[in-house]
Amino acid sequence: MKTFKELGLSESFSSNLEKMKIVVPTEIQEQAIPFLMKGEDVIGGSATGSGKTLAFGAPIIENLKPGEYVQALIMTPTRELAEQVAESIEKFASKKLKILPVYGGTNIERQIRMIPHSDVIVGTPGRILDHLQRRTLRLDHVKFLVLDEVDRMFDMGFRNDVERIIRECPEERQTMLFSATLSADMDYLAHKYTNNPKEVVVESYVDTSKLKQTYYDVDSRDKFSLLTHFLKEEGSRLTIVFCNTRRNVDFLVNHLEDHKVLAGAIHGGMVQKKRLAVLKQFQDKEITTLICTDVAARGLDIKGVSHVYNYDLPPTKDEYIHRIGRTARAGEEGIAINILSNRDYENFGNILQDKTVKIDKAEAPRFQILRLRKLEIQRRGGNFNRSSPSRGRDSSRGRPGNSRGPQRGRSNVGRGPNRGRGNSSGNARSYGTNGGRAGNNRRSNSSPRHSRR
Repeated sequence: MKTFKELGLSESFSSNLEKMKIVVPTEIQEQAIPFLMKGEDVIGGSATGSGKTLAFGAPIIENLKPGEYVQALIMTPTRELAEQVAESIEKFASKKLKILPVYGGTNIERQIRMIPHSDVIVGTPGRILDHLQRRTLRLDHVKFLVLDEVDRMFDMGFRNDVERIIRECPEERQTMLFSATLSADMDYLAHKYTNNPKEVVVESYVDTSKLKQTYYDVDSRDKFSLLTHFLKEEGSRLTIVFCNTRRNVDFLVNHLEDHKVLAGAIHGGMVQKKRLAVLKQFQDKEITTLICTDVAARGLDIKGVSHVYNYDLPPTKDEYIHRIGRTARAGEEGIAINILSNRDYENFGNILQDKTVKIDKAEAPRFQILRLRKLEIQRRGGNFNRSSPSRGRDSSRGRPGNSRGPQRGRSNVGRGPNRGRGNSSGNARSYGTNGGRAGNNRRSNSSPRHSRR
């Protein structure tokens, strides 16, 4: 294992890293930094938490001389990741460079005042493009261009914005592209906007030997009760719960509070100040449960997460891997729990098409069936008000769990398509995992609903 000095970093930079207790380079750092310190373009495949921020930050910190122009531009898909990257690079650089995070949802006038005095801009494509159109940001002196989480930026619809921004940068520059996977989109960008790039790919930072993956197949009306049971009884440390929609995130946070489980929400519909405040509470362990959507949580590196729950199953294997990759990091053990009902079967089947994904079926423990208070739902024209998906916003790829109105005094969130009933046809769906078969968990109308085994 090489040291940071052997990778080409200066004595002062290595010493600063040592003070931060960063002594041993990660795999992505060991492979990428030597190329980057020679001025080479690099495309890297590396998951969140693998240390890529230090990898692409190193040549910027070592080679950039503070001046009167923006000389480095780092693009990220989300506001939280922009804030996190900016904070990390500022620490690595011992504050010798002026780093400015630039994203929407905050005061643009302050950004306009700060940009002329900044050496490095870390921002989201939408707000960067806004500044370019206002002519409050010039990129003609940029020497370093970094695109972090390229796949997510393109998933969010930022392809055209990203390319417009790249074209504003000088052709004579060092370009670094990083993504969790080296997709066709990465190949396209690399072919069009890099110069003989070096390709660096590392294995997942998640230790699958220490990651236990299970699923529970329950009636759609019992999902909330089972999740609450786990959060109260399992004694997890830091926990992340993923939902597919903003609406389900808010539903969980509101109802968990009713049952003495304190949780914070992060999704694209929240103002940025609130999102950052919740994230800080979670990192400081003032709250131990974070409920979020994929878009809001993408790229966040939060250490010490012991459990990841999928309250809604994502539609693809890649998204599933991104989610569970929040735990079992750096030699730590982790648990990924999937709570299925009939509306998740299609997505779950998509995930299991990849034979490398091994998820064990588990029998649900005895848990109390909880009463849910009714939430006021606005109707418009006789239908529930659904926000339409738009670029950069969280949206459901399938039917939202709360698509029906309240019936018979039960909460409307988490219902399946059969008027709240289990799959009474008895057509259980086979997943081909460990010989397990997802049952329909049909209810008995005659038995009292106090507990469930």
